[in-house]
Amino acid sequence: MRSVIADSEAMHEFGAELAGRLRRGDLVVLTGPLGAGKTTLTRGLGEGLHVRGAVTSPTFVLARTHPSTVGGPPLVHVDAYRLSSAIELDDLDIDFARSIVVVEWGRGMLDGITDSWLDIEIERPTGASTADGDADAELDADEPRTVTITAHGPRWSATAWPNVP
Repeated sequence: MRSVIADSEAMHEFGAELAGRLRRGDLVVLTGPLGAGKTTLTRGLGEGLHVRGAVTSPTFVLARTHPSTVGGPPLVHVDAYRLSSAIELDDLDIDFARSIVVVEWGRGMLDGITDSWLDIEIERPTGASTADGDADAELDADEPRTVTITAHGPRWSATAWPNVP
């Protein structure tokens, strides 16, 4: 499935809606450049899953677990940017079977981890510049993103995807 998401609010809403389709044992891999909206999507997932704690980028801790406030599975949010292999991801000792795991920058690190996952690629416009050439303002620009979801494995083989907000 491929769709355009209008802004960060819609990305958050997409994450909240996606949360309703996830269950214990699911793995979501997020790919996209800095500022694409990976953490914004994950915040929406956290809201939709009713987890405790603010969902922020786990860049410096590598993985952060957010327990459910309603008896559901915890959300494990991983930033794999500094990891180099599936072995290092496995070394984080994440309970993949009992959690919903979101891995930012995790493409290519799933060898042997699971047989089913969702790969969500977020593309943002490139070459856009602000009038004063401020690179930080470009990263923070609230502009449309293109989201492509590719389902892998038996868990997702019969899933029909709705239109993204």
